[in-house]
Amino acid sequence: MSLINQGLDIARNPKHTRWISPFLLVVDASLCGLIIWKIPYTEIDWTTYMEHIEIYLKGERDYKKITGSTGPLVYPAAHVHIYHLLYKLTDHGRDIQLAQYIFGGVYLFTLAVVMHCYRAAKVPPYVFPLLILSKRLHSIFMLRLFNDCFVVLGFFLAIYSFQKNQWHLGSFFYTTGLNVKMSLLLPLPAIGILVLQALGSREAVTQAMIIIQVSVGYGYPFRKQAPSYFARAFELTREFLFQWTVNWRFVGEDVFLSKPFALGLLAIHAGLLVFFALTRWIKPAQRTPRDFLKLIRDEPRDQDDIAQRVTPGFIMTTMLTSMAIGMMCARSLHYQFYAYIAWTTPFLLWKAGFHPILQYGLWAAQEWAWNMYPSTPESSMTVVAVLAITVFGAWWGTRNEFDRVMANGKSPEHEHTE
Repeated sequence: MSLINQGLDIARNPKHTRWISPFLLVVDASLCGLIIWKIPYTEIDWTTYMEHIEIYLKGERDYKKITGSTGPLVYPAAHVHIYHLLYKLTDHGRDIQLAQYIFGGVYLFTLAVVMHCYRAAKVPPYVFPLLILSKRLHSIFMLRLFNDCFVVLGFFLAIYSFQKNQWHLGSFFYTTGLNVKMSLLLPLPAIGILVLQALGSREAVTQAMIIIQVSVGYGYPFRKQAPSYFARAFELTREFLFQWTVNWRFVGEDVFLSKPFALGLLAIHAGLLVFFALTRWIKPAQRTPRDFLKLIRDEPRDQDDIAQRVTPGFIMTTMLTSMAIGMMCARSLHYQFYAYIAWTTPFLLWKAGFHPILQYGLWAAQEWAWNMYPSTPESSMTVVAVLAITVFGAWWGTRNEFDRVMANGKSPEHEHTE
């Protein structure tokens, strides 16, 4: 029985992640090398990215005139700067294997940051293996070389910076990721609520200015010469093709392409954001929704106490639920979007309070669905179902947070140490 108890302690006690995390990183590094060595690279967008960069290097700055074999340039300027560097490092994009090794390094660095975020949120060790087991996630990084890899890195660097109370740095990392791909607009509502509670209204304005100024800075060389930049790089009215959807194939093409379906998803998305904000995300302020709105105008006397309740775990939960809500209500998810989901759902399934077997079962169902190519009605239904269970499970599992605030103003999370 003592061995069983020891095993359970290792699996459940967050202090053991100190040595489990490095071990899993080493294991995954070996796996990454094996994948690059044994599994053929798949060309999807890399060649087009390089074609865009070649046109950019010839002096073209008008997004309408920068196009490649699979389509025009539709990503913000940080994407161009990153792939310009990769263009130089990989012999104009011809050295694919070197590019794969670079993306393998990006994957491992991102994984290390994700593990630090999980550790800061006191996640138990048994959850951590789920962070390295995804076949689809390895493919996105090392076999497809998608720009989403850098977006996810910026996202989790922002979360970790916020957890460490480095809000300026976190806003910079977030904005950098946003300026690679506008997918990072999804957690922006959560960031606004977090900043307001952690820093107060005046500093929240400062963070907003950082996001705006850094975005303008990245895009200035393009915006200066061609007014099409922001309209193309942050286009919110893109059309979606039914043949590539991973999440809504089960509704049929007619429904998928209809305007009521798009507007319905948008309404559900907005409604869920408001619902989570009112019932979960404003809890550190310990105010009614009406009184919470007053924080935008007035600096409260208990600002320091509110800030203490914005814990690393709360930051992680709030930002990841906002991301998961966005993914669940997205008009169309393509395979590379799993980069935003793969490291989000293990945390939220744990926060939901599900039994570990159920957590692993739901993760396995999700992984199966995302590895089904092409997607089927059954796999797409599974994608949406697991996201829905994750989102509403996390809402239910956090229902009692901050109900027992300690006398010193801290949440019970601060009672635990590694």
